[in-house]
Amino acid sequence: MAQRLVLRRLLSLTVRTLPLQGQRMLSGPLAPRAPLIPHGKAFGTSASCRSTFNVQDGSDFQDRVVNNPKPVVVDFHAQWCGPCKILGPRLEKMVAKQEGKVLMAKVDIDDHTDLAIEYEVSAVPTVLAMKNGDVVDKFVGIKDEDQLEAFIKKLIGA
Repeated sequence: MAQRLVLRRLLSLTVRTLPLQGQRMLSGPLAPRAPLIPHGKAFGTSASCRSTFNVQDGSDFQDRVVNNPKPVVVDFHAQWCGPCKILGPRLEKMVAKQEGKVLMAKVDIDDHTDLAIEYEVSAVPTVLAMKNGDVVDKFVGIKDEDQLEAFIKKLIGA
């Protein structure tokens, strides 16, 4: 299960195609199409990747959500949930529009049942608004973009 999460994360990132300073390209018919890249500099992230993240475990949730000074929207979802597949991208789009004022944590209830139970998630999708470690707002089910925007603006106080 952890391997699947790591693979999914790696596949969602893009590889740099230009050589770094002091690095040379290999040539010839057997040369790789992209240059060899040192560890730690291989992947780039977009603004949406920085504001949205998948929760890995309970301690990750504690560090990145509960202890976060920024407000966090927590999306409890499941891979098999049709409405979750519609709501997730809408929510990510709304969070990305806020340009870092709010973050989004994605929690798969099948992988993190303990968190779902702790936060009384009885149906998916369930979305929590958390500020300073406290749940300040919540909704269950699908919402349109205007409702999501109002939900997020209420959370950040805009």
